Amino acid sequence: MLALRTEGLTKEYSIGFWRKRPYVALDHLTMEVEQGEVFGFLGPNGAGKTTTLKLLMQLIYPTSGGAWILGKPAGDLGVKCRIGYLPEHPYFYDYLTAEELLTYFASLFGIQGGARRARVAAVLDEVGIGAERRMQLRQYSKGMVQRVGIAQAILNEPELVFFDEPMSGLDPLGRREMRHLMLRLRDRGCTVFFSSHILADAEALCSRVAILAGGKKVADGKLTDILAFELRGWELVVANVTPAWLGRLKERATGVVELAPGRFTLELPPVSPEPTIAALTEAGATIVSLNPIRDTLEDFFVRHVASAPRRHSEV
Repeated sequence: MLALRTEGLTKEYSIGFWRKRPYVALDHLTMEVEQGEVFGFLGPNGAGKTTTLKLLMQLIYPTSGGAWILGKPAGDLGVKCRIGYLPEHPYFYDYLTAEELLTYFASLFGIQGGARRARVAAVLDEVGIGAERRMQLRQYSKGMVQRVGIAQAILNEPELVFFDEPMSGLDPLGRREMRHLMLRLRDRGCTVFFSSHILADAEALCSRVAILAGGKKVADGKLTDILAFELRGWELVVANVTPAWLGRLKERATGVVELAPGRFTLELPPVSPEPTIAALTEAGATIVSLNPIRDTLEDFFVRHVASAPRRHSEV
């Protein structure tokens, strides 16, 4: 059974004052998400990502097409208690503490007594909220509110969780913690579906992605298939290079950058770098690092989004 499936999911709005005209926020989206994977839903601002998530949560309704979550139509009451959702801009009642807010949400899921207290404490620990859990939310920073939003999304131990821009407002440490949390959820068997315009997060987390631009899906599949990992060359950092060897390096490399006296970054062509490394080592140079230069998800993203219609705002 798939965790999520959409077929031809479409949302149109009528815009304008005197003369109404259709605005297609989402155009016939068809995709599948396997159970137990981290799936990235990528696109620039205004691509239709938030519209898609609102359709899946039935905060708005499609013009045409359909969606199925955990084998049931989107909106099925039995499914709602098995999923979690973090909106793009979570907002909670300011005068509650994080502890009070999650206690209230836990009650809605039917968690009672000691189990409720234990679950609330566990999710607050998991998202990195310590003594601040007894402070009113109006005293929280944007990043702290984001952590509370993440906590409420996983409070019911969902089988499938939807995160809309989960890294928003988080500092570098928080972003790293969020990545680790998503991988822990995956390891527990939870399917993680997250939307983002930050491509590095998808490269670090996802087994498969879908890329949206101008309301249309422009690509989807495994990262290995999308990126193709075409080797464009090698980046070699070496130290203790003698002046006599510098001229030879410029003959072998397509680019040479001096980092410090005797220390260089070389860009080598996409052939085996072993002969160059062996010669440098024999001449007494020190190999600091060797990295392949490949196309990234960002390169792919830019190529495909550049040809898609531009949208100024996401509905």
